[in-house]
Amino acid sequence: MPTSTPIRPGRVSPLRTVPDRITRPPYVGLDEPPAPRLPDVKDAETIDKMRIAGRLAAQALRAAGDAAVPGVTTDHLDRVGHEFLLDHGAYPSTLGYRGFPKSLCASVNEVVCHGIPDDRPLQDGDIVKIDITAFINGVHGDNCATFIVGEAEPQVTELVERTKQAMLRGIKAAMPGRQVNIIGRVIESYARRFGYGVVRDYTGHGIGDAFHSGLVIPHYDAAPLYTDVIEPGMTFTVEPMLNLGTPEWDLWDDGWTAVTKDRQWSAQFENTILITESGPEILTQP
Repeated sequence: MPTSTPIRPGRVSPLRTVPDRITRPPYVGLDEPPAPRLPDVKDAETIDKMRIAGRLAAQALRAAGDAAVPGVTTDHLDRVGHEFLLDHGAYPSTLGYRGFPKSLCASVNEVVCHGIPDDRPLQDGDIVKIDITAFINGVHGDNCATFIVGEAEPQVTELVERTKQAMLRGIKAAMPGRQVNIIGRVIESYARRFGYGVVRDYTGHGIGDAFHSGLVIPHYDAAPLYTDVIEPGMTFTVEPMLNLGTPEWDLWDDGWTAVTKDRQWSAQFENTILITESGPEILTQP
């Protein structure tokens, strides 16, 4: 197990501003987001818009990830992602979603997901999961990657590399005519080779005009549940979280930050994908 001081909540800076010229998602300022207007299978016009949102989200992720070096705070990563999206006419989808106070999630080491950026400096050997989503032209593009800060222990490097591989294998399995539970079956089968815990309670999701639609994409072997049939035109995320230890987690008092119950480290990767007649297409690519 990596040796480091357990992550503790830091100071969270004030809300970042968004100019009026940037269109906000309809949930901003609401306790609950409105129901999605679009079906899971999207039309060609919506898909074109989602390609734009996905590309911007991927570029913003790369910009924030490039800034993840020792001594930099996760609040700084948030500023990088926030300003990148605004500069390109997009709104950072997490800002104000169900009250989330920042423009991306920054989850360090044993934080599984939904870490709130704060004033803790990143340290050599840390890993940070950066999850950022762009809203533009009425649709969202969502992605996440795990970045190694400086030089990590081999066990950690392997976890990161294998989590990315698990995501890609899950995406490859998302073929038209199959049930969505095939994705989790493939991911868990791969993760089990290495004894990793596969987080069950946080899943992939349908995406489009809604940040999260009602479509659920489990990352574990959930059969015979989750039998939605994968169809061309569907857009959803695949975003497995793999842990060095137990898949169980605790929630901080902030209501967002999930940490592994045994405080072993966790990695995550995520892409937004489109299902075509011939298979999946990753929309969140720079």
